[in-house]
Amino acid sequence: MFVLQLGLIGLCIALLPLSYIWVKADDNKFRKLVWVTTFLTLDLVMFGGFTRLTDSGLGCPDWPGCYGTSSPFIAHAAIAAANQAMPTGPVSMTKAWIEMTHRYFAMAIGVLIVAQMLIAWVARIKRRPLHVSPWWPTSLLLLILVQGVFGAWTVTLKLQPVIVTTHLLLGLALLGMLGWLAARQTPLPAYEPEAAQWRVAALAGLALLVVQIALGGWVSTNYAVLACTDFPTCNGQWIPPMDFAHGFHLWRALGMTGDGEMITQDALVAIHWTHRTFAIVVIAYLLWFALKVRRFESLRRPADGVLLVVLIQFLTGLSNIVLQWPLPIAVAHNGGAAILLLLLVMLNFRIASSRPGRAALPARDAAPA
Repeated sequence: MFVLQLGLIGLCIALLPLSYIWVKADDNKFRKLVWVTTFLTLDLVMFGGFTRLTDSGLGCPDWPGCYGTSSPFIAHAAIAAANQAMPTGPVSMTKAWIEMTHRYFAMAIGVLIVAQMLIAWVARIKRRPLHVSPWWPTSLLLLILVQGVFGAWTVTLKLQPVIVTTHLLLGLALLGMLGWLAARQTPLPAYEPEAAQWRVAALAGLALLVVQIALGGWVSTNYAVLACTDFPTCNGQWIPPMDFAHGFHLWRALGMTGDGEMITQDALVAIHWTHRTFAIVVIAYLLWFALKVRRFESLRRPADGVLLVVLIQFLTGLSNIVLQWPLPIAVAHNGGAAILLLLLVMLNFRIASSRPGRAALPARDAAPA
């Protein structure tokens, strides 16, 4: 019964953006739906970071509900008992609401993607052009179902770092796919065939960013942000003592080594130092790439966005160390990574659309020729 209640909560939340799309004076409702879903998914990724950074991931230690109920309000007695037994533990009413709010909005995103899928398949059946294959939103639905499985494992496996990091990466994959779909629904700027030569460089930039995000997720899920307390050195040394073997052993419990012992400080330093060092490579490459491609009119706005967000990411990352990980800045750093991913997806789409034989063609219709 409580699972049905959870579904109704997600549906009710989704009805708000759906109602907004319905009343907006926009002939292309599907395009509006895709863009709204992309924006809300970005918000969900940021809220997921907030959930992790506030240690609320186990605010409700079961899944999909909270102590077998649909809300912390109903489960208040169980939450109060757990909090009383362990006042400094992971369960409190505030953390329970943070965790369940994250789950509610994830279900709402699922409803919006189901709406995309239904619209696309109806357009295919009725032979109406929609500029997207219905298999694209169908794949988004499959991805969000897999994401839900990893969300469940995040709780049941007690925040195991590799599961939490994979959960993060799947969320960003969903965001990136929605960004690509949104770009397909948006009219392209003027055709510039010379931009096509930057296709490999754009893909390389996106790949570097994904690796860096994975390293950042590994830092966050292992709580290694403060393993280095100064900058540009790490604990007063350029190359401090590090334990890479234990730090990057994937299948282990939170705070433990693969052998079941407490993880060492040197392992946490290795995690932090790797993320920090690789950031130099990513920042240098993205700055070079954005400065090169901004000379194209069709790429200038997303390229300028990359330059701005890279600067903000550097400042927020540095502030996390110097200011001892303040929550608003830590959340902003997580959000900046997601926005940077979206911008690079948009750049990749526009460059891919500049290839010979592509720009002059309309986006693929849902209706068969």
